[in-house]
Amino acid sequence: MSTADSSPTRITPAWRRYPIGVEVSETGEVHARVWAPRRRTVDIELRENEESRPRYAQLSKEPTGYFAGLVPEAKAGMRYRFRLDGRDALPDPASRAQPDGPHAASRIIDPRSYRWRDTRWRGITIEGQVISEIHIGTFTEGGTFLAAAERLPMLAEVGITCVEVMPVADFSGRFGWGYDGVNLFAPAHAYGTPDDFRAFVDRAHELGLGVVLDVVYNHLGADGNYLPQFAGEYFAKKKSTEWGAALNFDEEYAGPVREFFLTNAAYWADEFHIDGLRLDATQQIFDASPTHIIQDVVAAFERAAHANGRGVIVIAENEPQDTRLVRDVASGGYGVGALWNDDFHHSAVVALTGRDEAYYSGYRGTAQELVSAAKYGYLYQGQWYTWQKQRRGTPALDLAPTKFVNFLENHDQVANSGRGERLSEVTHRGRSRALTALLLVLPQTPLLFQGQEFGSSRPFFYFADNPPDLAALVAEGREKFLAQFPSLATPEGRARVPDPSDASTFTRCKLDWGERERHTPTLTMYRDLLRLRRDDPVLSQQRHGGLDGSCLTTVAFALRFFDAEHGDRLLVVNLGRRLTLDPAAEPLLAPPAHGRWCTAFSTEDPRYGGWGTPAPDADGRGWVLSQESALLLIPHTHEPTDR
Repeated sequence: MSTADSSPTRITPAWRRYPIGVEVSETGEVHARVWAPRRRTVDIELRENEESRPRYAQLSKEPTGYFAGLVPEAKAGMRYRFRLDGRDALPDPASRAQPDGPHAASRIIDPRSYRWRDTRWRGITIEGQVISEIHIGTFTEGGTFLAAAERLPMLAEVGITCVEVMPVADFSGRFGWGYDGVNLFAPAHAYGTPDDFRAFVDRAHELGLGVVLDVVYNHLGADGNYLPQFAGEYFAKKKSTEWGAALNFDEEYAGPVREFFLTNAAYWADEFHIDGLRLDATQQIFDASPTHIIQDVVAAFERAAHANGRGVIVIAENEPQDTRLVRDVASGGYGVGALWNDDFHHSAVVALTGRDEAYYSGYRGTAQELVSAAKYGYLYQGQWYTWQKQRRGTPALDLAPTKFVNFLENHDQVANSGRGERLSEVTHRGRSRALTALLLVLPQTPLLFQGQEFGSSRPFFYFADNPPDLAALVAEGREKFLAQFPSLATPEGRARVPDPSDASTFTRCKLDWGERERHTPTLTMYRDLLRLRRDDPVLSQQRHGGLDGSCLTTVAFALRFFDAEHGDRLLVVNLGRRLTLDPAAEPLLAPPAHGRWCTAFSTEDPRYGGWGTPAPDADGRGWVLSQESALLLIPHTHEPTDR
C-alpha cells in the first residue's frame, strides 16, 4: 500500500506500504509515521533494548496532523516509543510488536524476515467451509501460537476446513478473551512473536486450513489504550458503545481514524496471509458516512488479498440481524460474506436444554423453528421480539444459505451459561448427537467451538487479567449481565460464576486433548458427518431453495434435499421419545421414485454410542424413529458414502 504523495510537505518515501507505523525498507532504512494532530512535536525514542540509553530523532509535522521521518541508525529488532511534546514516551499506536505488553516499548519489525512456505495457497471462499473457533490461550496447555500450530493436523483430520481465531491484538495482563485489545497491529505478546503467528498461519495453509481472524473495530480496551494521548479524535464525541467510547468513523477528523482501521484490515491479509476477518459486534460500529466503514473494511481487506492472488471472506456478528451487511454493494449492502446466526443457536439450545430464559425467551426449540431455520436462516426477520421490546431482524428469505454461519456453541454462548458448561454436559447424549447431525448436514456454514468435535468437557468462562480496580468493575459488569438469567440471579447461581480475574478461571478452560482419544465415539461421529457433508453430491451443494421441511410432531421433523441428478436426501430428526408414524401421511417421507430409502447415517449407530437403528420405513410397520436421534436416508440405488 504505497502512500507516496507529490506534496513537498509530505515526507513519506515511495517504498512505504502503509500510511502509519514504523516500517523497514528492503535496504534497511526505517521510517516512522504517526497521527498526533494536537501535538507540537513528536520524537521517536530509540533503544537497543529496554536497559540501553535512548537516542532521539525528531519527526516532521505534516499539515494533516501526521508526524513522519526517516529514523537514523534504527534497525529491525530495536525498541522504540514516541515522545509527545518532549514529555510522554508512549508505544506506537500501529506497533507491530509489544514484546513486554501494551504499556512497554514497541519493537521495530521487518516482516520480510519470515520466509513463507504457502506460495501456492490461493485462499478460501465461504462455500464448503467448516469452521472451528479457537482461543489461542486455552486451545493448548502451552497457550501459544506455536503450541496451537502443533494441534492443527487434528482439526484437518476430522474434516474442519477453517480456523477462526479469537482476537489476538495485544492486550493487558496474562490472559483474556482478546476483545479488550489495545494494540491492534501487534499479535498478543502472551501468545508469542509476530513470526510465531505467521508460522501458525503457514502451518494451517500447509494442512489445507484457512485462517479467519476475529477483529474488534467497535471499541478498544480500557487498560493500555494510549490512542487518546495521540489524538482524542480517534473517539466519537456523540456516541458510545456498551463498553465505552465509540470510535470516530463519521465526525470531524474521521479520515485518519478510518485510515487506521482500513490499514489494519489490509495488514492482516498482507503481512500475515489471513484468509478471513470476523467482525465483532458490528451493531456497535456507528457510521453515518455515505460509505459505511464496514463496506470500506471489506474492500480494503479484499484488495490486499487479491493483490497477492488469494481469495478471502469476511464474516460479521450482528446482534440485530441486519442483512444489509451481506447484500451486494450495488444493491445498497456492505459486501460482507456471511453473518453469525444467533437464531439457530437460541432455538437449538432451548431444544437441547429447555432453558428459555432471558434472550432465549423468544424461542421454543420446536420442530417448526428448526425447520424454518433450515430453510430461511434467521427466524426473526422483522417480527416483534418481546424480550427486547422491539422488532428483530430484517428480511432474509432471498439469501443463500452460505450467508449464514450456524453453531451450537461459541465462546460467548458457552460462557453465558454462567457455569461455562458445554452442551454435551447438560443435555441427553442422543439429543446432542441429533442436533449435531442437523448442524453439520444443513447447507448453512457450520461453526464448532474448540474441542466440540471430540466432546470436550472443559468449560469456557469469561476471564480477563486486569488491574484490581478495573477487575472489580469488570466482575461487577459481568454479574449484572448474567443477572438477566433468573437461574443465575440467585445467590446460589451467582456463587457458581467464577471470578474473571482469577488465574484458575483461565486455566480451567484449557482443552484436555487426552479427551480426543477417550471420546472416540464422538470424534468418529463428527468425522463421518463431515465426510458426508464434503463428499455427498447433494449435501455439498449448499443450494438456495434446495430443501423443504415438515413437522412430524412438535419435536420431530423431516428435511428433504432435492436433486434430480443424484436423487434426493432425507434427514429425519426426532428429539423426543421413540416415534411410530402409522400412517405416515407426509409427502416428504415418500420413497424416491422406483425405489426405497437406504440408511446412510444414523446417530444411533453403536459406533457413536447409540443403540442401533431399526429400518424406518419397513413394509407393514410404518415409520419407526428411534428416540432422540437423527437419520439420513438416500435412495437405495445410491451406495452410502464410505465411512
